Formats: sequence, C-alpha cells, structure tokens
Amino acid sequence: MNDTIAAAATPPAPSAIGILRLSGPGAVAAVDRVFTPLRGGPMGERPDRALVYGTLRDGAGAVIDRCLCTVSRAPNSYTGEDTAELQCHGSPAALALGLEALFQAGARQARPGEFTRRAFLNGKLDLTRAEAVADLIHAETPAAVRQAAGQLGGALARTVDGVYDELTGLCAHFHAVLDYPDEDIEPFEAAELSAALEGAAERLDGLTATYRRGRLLNEGVPCAIVGRPNAGKSTLFNALLGYERAIVTPIPGTTRDTVEERVSFGGVLLRLTDTAGLRDTEDAVERLGVERSKAAIQQAELILAVTDGAGDFAAEDREALELASSSGRPWIWIVSKRDLTGPSALWGAGWGGNAPAAMVSLSAKTGEGLEELEKAVSVLFPEPPVSQAGALLTNARQAEAAGRARQAVRRGAQALSAGMPPDAVVADVEEALSALGELTGRTVREDVTARIFERFCVGK
Repeated sequence: MNDTIAAAATPPAPSAIGILRLSGPGAVAAVDRVFTPLRGGPMGERPDRALVYGTLRDGAGAVIDRCLCTVSRAPNSYTGEDTAELQCHGSPAALALGLEALFQAGARQARPGEFTRRAFLNGKLDLTRAEAVADLIHAETPAAVRQAAGQLGGALARTVDGVYDELTGLCAHFHAVLDYPDEDIEPFEAAELSAALEGAAERLDGLTATYRRGRLLNEGVPCAIVGRPNAGKSTLFNALLGYERAIVTPIPGTTRDTVEERVSFGGVLLRLTDTAGLRDTEDAVERLGVERSKAAIQQAELILAVTDGAGDFAAEDREALELASSSGRPWIWIVSKRDLTGPSALWGAGWGGNAPAAMVSLSAKTGEGLEELEKAVSVLFPEPPVSQAGALLTNARQAEAAGRARQAVRRGAQALSAGMPPDAVVADVEEALSALGELTGRTVREDVTARIFERFCVGK
C-alpha cells in the first residue's frame, strides 16, 4: 500500500455534488498539484478536515471546476492513510476530467472496495464492520439500513469478541498450567471449564440462529405468487411493484415463465416471482412453466396463493392452496378481484396442517385490500428489535465461520464430559478461536478478503 489511489465516490450521473477521493502517502501532494485554494496556502499547509474553496485544474492548467477540498492525515482518517477529497459539481464529464488530472498527478485508479480494504488492513475496521459498509450501500429497506448501521457501529463484533475473549482466557490458562508447572497457578476445574464451554456454545447457538433473519433482511424474502390461470396473479404482481411489469390479458395461460422483481412492501424486501398458472395442459411450453411454478414454491420463504373471487372455486384453486399448505412455508391466501362480486364460500375451508398465516380479500386493480396484505406480510417478517440491530449474521461467510466455531465448542464440551484430557478439549477451543478469527478478520485468508471486497463499488 505504498501507492496513492483515486476514484469518483459518487455515481456517474448528473447530480448536485460529485466527489473525488484519494488515499495513500501521496494524496495531499497529488491534490496540491491540481487544486489551488482561492485564499491562503496549499492543502499541505491546511489543518485536517478543514473545507477549503478553490479551483480544480487539469494538467495543462485549464479550469475544470470551482470546488471544495479537504484532507485528513494518517492515522486519523477512514483508511488510516493520508486522504483527500474534492467536492465538485456533479457533472460526470467534469469528474472524469478531474480524475484524469489526479492520475497525471501521481495517483492510480482505485479498485472496487479498495478504500475500505485499506481501512481493514490498517486496523481501522474489522471485517464485520467492513462488510457492513457494503450492506449499508446496498440496503433497500429501513430495517436493512438499521442492521447495517448497527453492524458498522460494532454490534456484531462485540458479540463475537465477547466469546473470543472468553475462549482465549481458557486457552491461556491451560497453557500457563502446562508450561509453568512449578508456578502457583490454579489447575483446571472440570466443572468450571464445562460451564464456560456450555455458556460459549449457547451464545454461538444464538448467534448462528440469527442468520436466516439477517439473510432475508439483506437479500430479500423469496416470495412466489401462485394460483390457477387468470386468478389475478400478474395483476397483483404489477400492483405490488407499482408499474406494469407482467403482461395481463383475459386469455388464460398468458404467463408461461416465472417473472422476478424486487420490491419493498410492508417494510420487507420481497423478491417477487410471478408464476405460470397451475393447471394440466398439453402445451409443452406452458407445462414447463407450470413445473417452474412448482419449483418456485419450494424455493420460496413466503407464498401468496391467489384464488379468483369472481368465479367458481375450481380444482386448480384447491391444488394451489394445497401446494402452498404442503410447502411448510408461511403463506397467505388471497381472494382476488374484490371489486367484483365473489362467492363467500371461499372462506369456508379448514386446515389441519399448515394453515394460511392470513386470508386477505383484495382488488389489485383498485388497490382495495392491499393495506391488509401489507400488514400481514410485516407481521410475518417483523423488523428485528432495536437491541438486535447490527447483531445479526447477514451473509453465508459469517454464518459458516460462526457455525464451525459452534461445532468446535460443542465437541470440546462433549470431549470434557467423556473424560478426555484437557489438552484434547483445548484443541477444539483453539479451532473455535480460529473460526471466530475468520469472522472478524483476525485470521482471515487473503483469497477470502479479496472475495469480500469484490462486491464493493469503486470509490468505497
């Protein structure tokens, strides 16, 4: 990290403000080559975090913009290195010229996530906080924002570090007894060691249990809309999105493939899938669509089973409800076309197994009843309590590392109860420490680090 990097930190679209960012040992010198304060000396003579108004010029001295500049010197900066930032007008063309001038002044193009990666490598962020930066950038709901902000504030790291420190204490005690037998060090007490391992295992059990909620919060809830042809699935799909995404016609079987979109609904990020109508058909293409509909049901975390409130209750309606009920997933029974007169007998079915979480009568055409559906969805996937904000595992890497740590601690506890010697138990504890170190970045491999920062945008 002996070079200086630069990048635009704002999207390449016209906006009020566009930001150019630098980090590295030559950041302040590079910005002094392209930026001239309107009054006073160069940025190299200015105090940290002071906003200075001046002129941005290209390598030939031509004016690019009048803008603001600020510098922060190591180690008191985001990356832990000398940094500089130019706050320009948000013209993509002007920013491109400014960035080219910085390259001529000695900087190079930053790679995706390189600023945050330098912050991690310089000890300004642990890996959970670094991942929270990416989560915050991509957050699509208020709940996801609060989770990412809490994780960035260290909520997850504090949970992990608490277990890590306790297990480290156990290992240190064991090695002290082993390495210094002549010293007056209290020996291991099996009961005390067992209680400590069980306590750590319970905390790791609770941590790993948060992954499903954290994953759905970040990635969205896979939600399949199912029902027979012309039940109103595509109309509902379009109503939830707020625009015409799926084709709607009076002809049964119009939707022959799954159509997917993301939408925030009831404060929940849904990954909606509009499916082909469920029915027996001789059409090979439509039959393939029906098979994909059934696959979407199996992959969903929420199913919206739609029946036609303006027509007779058909065998295909029954099949759709039975598929939803037998999926084992939460599902909502929706009676569509509320604006038309429909049979009340639709509400008479009983469920011995997986009953619908709610039954909603609505009109996707007029919007009547959508608020009831929104409330039902928010009840099924409530926002985590404030006390949990930031303390959820949100990606597979975190969950895998936490799971390995939990298994290792459980093995250690079982080995202790089976009468194994302390050194065998401590081997499992050290394995758990290694896994927890991967979670926070204490022992993470270079290839894992590279994969993590690949999902960041350039300039962050």
